[in-house]
Amino acid sequence: MPTDPILVFDGHNDTLLRLYGDPTGQAFEGFFTGGAGGHIDLPSARAGHLGGGLFAIFPPSPREASLSDAMAAAPYALPLPEPLDWAGAARATIEMAAILFRLEARSGGAFRVCRSAAEIEAARAAGAFAAVLHIEGAEAIAADLAMLDVLHAAGLRSLGPVWSRPNIFGHGVPMRFPSSPAIGDGLTEAGKALVRRCNALRILVDLSHLNEAGFDDVARLSDAPLVATHCNAHAVTPHSRNLTDRQLDAIRASGGLVGLNFATGFLRPDGCMNEETGFDAMLRHLDHLLSRLGEDGVALGSDFDGALIPKAIGSAAGLPALLAAMAEAGYGRALVEKIAWGNWLSVLRRTFGA
Repeated sequence: MPTDPILVFDGHNDTLLRLYGDPTGQAFEGFFTGGAGGHIDLPSARAGHLGGGLFAIFPPSPREASLSDAMAAAPYALPLPEPLDWAGAARATIEMAAILFRLEARSGGAFRVCRSAAEIEAARAAGAFAAVLHIEGAEAIAADLAMLDVLHAAGLRSLGPVWSRPNIFGHGVPMRFPSSPAIGDGLTEAGKALVRRCNALRILVDLSHLNEAGFDDVARLSDAPLVATHCNAHAVTPHSRNLTDRQLDAIRASGGLVGLNFATGFLRPDGCMNEETGFDAMLRHLDHLLSRLGEDGVALGSDFDGALIPKAIGSAAGLPALLAAMAEAGYGRALVEKIAWGNWLSVLRRTFGA
């Protein structure tokens, strides 16, 4: 493989949640200077050739226990967190959106919030980081969907109806290992209306965290490519958060995509969160995803700043090591470039427009 770097577009991070959780403002400033902890800041992104990604707004559950600690030993079956109230979720969502726009304003053009594939490509050409506004858990949106219209006008282009907790739209899959994702009911009528409205607004509907019945409802309703921004293969690691072969086949039939999740509990055959997880586990999932989805349907969805990731990667700066492992495993440069950047841009162009 040539030595010139391959740029990465990443399907999921929780960096806004990390910045939101630091009232001192040090993490915000550290995003530009580095050294303030976390997986993504501009210096580490430049070092790892991370050129863009979906920045998740995640309204956190109160008193949420550490998932990494709870998933350190298997088997486990964690209870679903309690539903969030609308007012608290709306406040957190607006405050995290403000952090994203303040990053853009503070960056002097080095960090851009993008609303189309063309804007992502323009940011790449300018050497700027291309950020896309995403929501993980739509508790800030009421059944009238008025907030969805407001958020779309502000730049929202990707939305996961649920996190791993219930809301008025549907049911998230609980964290269980070993387990099927077939747990609970499908979308509510409000959830079906949300999917239709997202299609009309050309907002990507993220299947990550939905249970199997909810996945099937989206697959029946949606006229857009089916996308799971940060999921892995259930056939390799039988975790409730991973996708079965039947689900992967439905995604392929729609022209959709799955972003490989770096969270070690979804990668390892034992289902445990353990940073001593090698590239071999990631490659097993990539190989399986490629076998079911084809070369156009696989990308990266790291879960940076939201999960315990392999120590061999460490942060965004470690992405070249993963790409090198892919090359050493026999992935040609053209395939690595598709997984790293091209496949995301293709599905985003087909979902929310050129």
